[in-house]
Amino acid sequence: MPISVNLFKISIMKNYLMLLLVVLVLSCKSNNKTSEELAAVDQTTIAKHIEHLASDEFLGRKPFTEGEVKTVNYLKDEFEKLGALPGNEDSFFQEVPMVEITGTPSEKMVISGKDGSFNLDVLKDFVATTSKVKTDVSLDNSELVFAGYGIVAPEYNWNDYEGIDWKGKTAVVLINDPGFQSGDSTLFKGNEMTYYGRWTYKYEEAARQGAEGLIIIHDTEPTSYGWNVIESGWSGAKLIIESNLPHLSVESWISNESAQKMFDASIMKGEDYKTLARIKGFKPTSLDLNVSVAIQNKIKKDVSKNVVALIPGTERKDEVIIYSAHWDHFGIGKAIDGDSIYNGAIDNASGTAGLLAIAEAFKKSTPTKRSIAFIAVTGEEQGLLGSAFYAENPIFDPKKTVANINIDALGSPGKMKDLTITGYGQSEMDEYAEAAALKQDRYIIPDPDAEKGYFFRSDHFNFAKIGIPALYASGSYEGFNTSIEEIKKYKENYLMHKYHQPSDEYHAETSELSGVQLDLQLFFNVGLKLANEDTFPKYYASSEFRAARE
Repeated sequence: MPISVNLFKISIMKNYLMLLLVVLVLSCKSNNKTSEELAAVDQTTIAKHIEHLASDEFLGRKPFTEGEVKTVNYLKDEFEKLGALPGNEDSFFQEVPMVEITGTPSEKMVISGKDGSFNLDVLKDFVATTSKVKTDVSLDNSELVFAGYGIVAPEYNWNDYEGIDWKGKTAVVLINDPGFQSGDSTLFKGNEMTYYGRWTYKYEEAARQGAEGLIIIHDTEPTSYGWNVIESGWSGAKLIIESNLPHLSVESWISNESAQKMFDASIMKGEDYKTLARIKGFKPTSLDLNVSVAIQNKIKKDVSKNVVALIPGTERKDEVIIYSAHWDHFGIGKAIDGDSIYNGAIDNASGTAGLLAIAEAFKKSTPTKRSIAFIAVTGEEQGLLGSAFYAENPIFDPKKTVANINIDALGSPGKMKDLTITGYGQSEMDEYAEAAALKQDRYIIPDPDAEKGYFFRSDHFNFAKIGIPALYASGSYEGFNTSIEEIKKYKENYLMHKYHQPSDEYHAETSELSGVQLDLQLFFNVGLKLANEDTFPKYYASSEFRAARE
């Protein structure tokens, strides 16, 4: 056979092999594309579940109500339909024992002194609750003492309670911490709120100090929400997890205007008490005033539920990535514009629906090496109760829990360029988020509103406290088609007109979910990567949660 014929045959063979290679590559790409499509978080699924969960049928999803029964059963049924398994042995539920305290405060809070007395009106000027499981609690001419920010922080050499026997006394404190708007980045964490700035800490610390009561002065900017949120959130029934920890007889807020009236009647009249509280070495000061207020309580002990679903891994089943979101909201409360059902569409039907949409995406994709757990927790609006109970009674070993991805209040008006990370700088979860964001042509930023303390205001905080690296993020700064200023106005409108109000509703014709879908897709992508690795994300050396992990 001539050499030219052989060369021709070899050429044909090469072309055939090249063609075969191209076909294989295209086939792989096609398969990859199919896999990506199967792994997509579906926007229709998100919309369907938000519409259900935020409908009037679910009665505002308050624990201990018919709304809870409907909600937890709906979630269980939907996880079962997806083929997820019970996450708590053979159950989809983790029981969370709670106490419901329905308090009725006296109509007036009486502030009295040597020059007379004046009254504050309930709801308009003050709210009062208790965490004591008693039918009657009160402050009876309890001495009022201004305790600055109500902080005991040895690492900052700070003690607002020092030098006073607090038995029988009521502390009056400012919200947030001394660093807020101080202009001094070395004072606490500057404008970034520490846990010392949260109202939950302030009640806890006052009780530890032996005080009888605590009054927090409301101020919209350092609190980050208006008096209307205090009025709705601190009235009616309150849920607690019963414990042996000390509790105050009365936990109260007063309006900024009422606080000024109080100081004008006190021995501190004319003094700038807010500036004094920021000075290092501040000492608590008696106002030479007394306070009287009473609360009558109805006590109900019952069990709420966390919903727990599991998609087991194929190789390392005991290593778990936890997606969390709180299912609860405020139920039926004070009517606003004729509507008394607090539907909580953004807060947090969006996150709860996100759990189901992400679970659906995992079930459609290739099984992962590690397990994926979904925990819809109860009682977030009452003080992160469901996640706190889980942290004390974990179903999955915290040392083998790879990470927590928490989803709360997704409500952007469209696709966002940014991914804002609340608690940025804590762990390597920042790096996972950044890698996923870049693939979506997005950038990451730390929370620009760090002074509002959002890191301490959702359930990831309780996972972090037991050493589990957590990601809590959302697009909330700049849109692909929406300016930074427009987003700012959108957020301000939400906080003013929808946050914790009956108007937080879902309307299929106007609710925009493309940005929600983009965020949820990113959370899925991060979890998917973690679920197929054999390493664990670490806390950074500067994180206060590193010790719990190690």
